[in-house]
Amino acid sequence: MSTDSWALSVDDQESTAKSIGKVRIKEAGDANIRQPDGGDKSDEEEKEDRATQSLLNKLIRSNVVNNTNQVEVLQRDPNSPLYSVKTFEELRLKPQLLKGVYEMGFNRPSKIQENALPMMLAEPPQNLIAQSQSGTGKTAAFVLAMLSHVDPSLKWPQCLCISPTYELALQTGKVIEQMGKFYSEVKLAYAVRGHKMDRGVKIKEQIVIGTPGTVLDWCVKLKLIDPKKIKVFVLDEADVMIATQGHQDQSIRIQRMLPKGCQMLLFSATFEDSVWKFAERVVPDPNIIKLKREEETLDTIKQYYVLCNSKEDKFNALCNIYGAITIAQAMIFCHTRKTANWLAGQLSKEGHQVALLSGEMVVEQRAAVIERFRDGKEKVLITTNVCARGIDVEQVSVVINFDLPLDKDGNPDNETYLHRIGRTGRFGKRGLAVNMVDSQRSMEILKTYEKHFNKKIGRLDTDDLDEIEKIAN
Repeated sequence: MSTDSWALSVDDQESTAKSIGKVRIKEAGDANIRQPDGGDKSDEEEKEDRATQSLLNKLIRSNVVNNTNQVEVLQRDPNSPLYSVKTFEELRLKPQLLKGVYEMGFNRPSKIQENALPMMLAEPPQNLIAQSQSGTGKTAAFVLAMLSHVDPSLKWPQCLCISPTYELALQTGKVIEQMGKFYSEVKLAYAVRGHKMDRGVKIKEQIVIGTPGTVLDWCVKLKLIDPKKIKVFVLDEADVMIATQGHQDQSIRIQRMLPKGCQMLLFSATFEDSVWKFAERVVPDPNIIKLKREEETLDTIKQYYVLCNSKEDKFNALCNIYGAITIAQAMIFCHTRKTANWLAGQLSKEGHQVALLSGEMVVEQRAAVIERFRDGKEKVLITTNVCARGIDVEQVSVVINFDLPLDKDGNPDNETYLHRIGRTGRFGKRGLAVNMVDSQRSMEILKTYEKHFNKKIGRLDTDDLDEIEKIAN
């Protein structure tokens, strides 16, 4: 691979929609496998979405994640020298692993890897809590750490990695298999629902990857794994993990069974207070790597609102906007699937090329819809909240909030509003966000967003075509 970008290589290897699609479809008939174990989806709809969104991000990443973030390293021992590497050779990897790294197309470590890999491969082992988004190469990094610490002559589990869902575990397993291509003595087992094992049959594979409930069963009920022999414990997607009912407690129970010298590695895309508390319980005396993330800005986005009395009014306002200005591509957010379906039908009748994204689709279907939209095959993407994050389409010039975002209690949801309108005004371009207001309550919600972000949201009269034309300039 000619590129020097670690992140791009990771995207190619970690996030190939076709191969995960094949595996996923093959297993689709098994309801046990498709559900994250320990979770009750009816109560956890929003939380299940975090796991779904994480998988979706892996499937749709097709470009280099903007790597302008600064890396902040907080060492467990501030007096010890801080090592970083610019090449994989400096890590003194086993030749078969170095060959695997190059075979996958990786030429040099990403910014976060430069600091994380020396810590993960250190002797004696060092614990690590790291913040990392999709596309930073963290999966390949901890996979490299697991493969490096394994003794292939010992035929029992030595590395344990837990992921929130079956699908995310599968993604990680795929990276292990690819990176370990030339290290055939090391074997991998999947501890996921649907993988039936007999009680007391000791597992000979050196690396086990799975979901918390099944891994816990394998350790305690079935006694397939001796947790006292685990050298490396990886907890991936911690923010998704704690959002899934039961997973947090199961993860802590697994961690408590591990030996004192076991290396603990925890990764999370976000670090709100609940994630920090969880991380501190699971990882003692950690080194910490944080991304000083650039805040998503609203400075390049012009925001407006339109007063309407009904969904038909909203639709007419939308048609007037389309009639007055040239829109490369637009994303329209609705509160319910019913509204999204109705709007897609109405816009299609008007001759628009419309893509519809909704929660009942399996992840591969969502990824396919997003890829078509990204390729410009459809010009309008209508969606509920399943699509608010993580989709960077350069041609999106307008975002329409057909319904204003609310949290599950019906209150203003500032974060979702930011993520929604942040789909435009990206890549340094000017963007336009239009909010449809159809009641006194939605006007109050709009004022909340205006106050929270300290940005004026002006009124737009969509019956005045000259006024609409002005906002496009």
